[in-house]
Amino acid sequence: MRDYNDLVKLAEHAAVRAADYLRTAARPALHTWTEKSQHDFVTEVDRAAEAMIAEEIVREAPESVIIGEELSPRGGLRGDLVWIVDPLDGTTNFLHGYPQYAVSIGCVAEGKLVAGVVHDVCRRRTYKATRGGGAFEEDTRLSVSAVGEPRRALIGTGFPFKALKVLHVYLAQFAAVTGAASGIRRAGAAALDLADVAAGRLDGFWELQLAPWDMAAGALLIREAGGIVTRLNGAADVLSSESDGSVVAGNAAIHKWLIDLLRRS
Repeated sequence: MRDYNDLVKLAEHAAVRAADYLRTAARPALHTWTEKSQHDFVTEVDRAAEAMIAEEIVREAPESVIIGEELSPRGGLRGDLVWIVDPLDGTTNFLHGYPQYAVSIGCVAEGKLVAGVVHDVCRRRTYKATRGGGAFEEDTRLSVSAVGEPRRALIGTGFPFKALKVLHVYLAQFAAVTGAASGIRRAGAAALDLADVAAGRLDGFWELQLAPWDMAAGALLIREAGGIVTRLNGAADVLSSESDGSVVAGNAAIHKWLIDLLRRS
């Protein structure tokens, strides 16, 4: 069994290498964008960043299984050491030069989420967490917000742009949260949204259609910062193959309020 601190250091090293590449990579020409599904783009930059991450991890931990958004998205969480990788969370932002995108790496050891790193590429900030060891932004320990009143809460979200069939559900939820909270923000990179919940900049967050690589690292950041992350049905295992992709996160008070409100809506 590997030490959790060694795992987070490896994830951080791999994330920083990929981020350094993303900062120097030219934005791909429009005709080179590939649409994996409706509104969901990928480029050679995404694939190259993921290959770098896999190379770094496998060199140091050859027993690793890599589940990456671009190169190996269909792998299951089977294996003693599984890495869940998003090499460029916020691809559309990156393609348009909108400065909100990240590298996200989560690690599952013996079935438990034990390490997570989110690197904010444009701000050059690293968020990291180990199971039982806390969450940090660089060297500063993180704690979720103390805001408990919904009318004072700032809530993050993500639009279901890849699953328009649930848009009517989301719009009802959006209206309910808008009417009750002090504001809603949607910046387009779920990993950074979850890091902002861990850092107390957002009081809560919800989205209906996320993949494991979007939220593995961020979920651990929030939990280690004292917050709660579940699916919309209240289940804690947001990475399960049975998950519907929904996620609700926040401090204890805001999570309870938000999940109750979303269910009623």
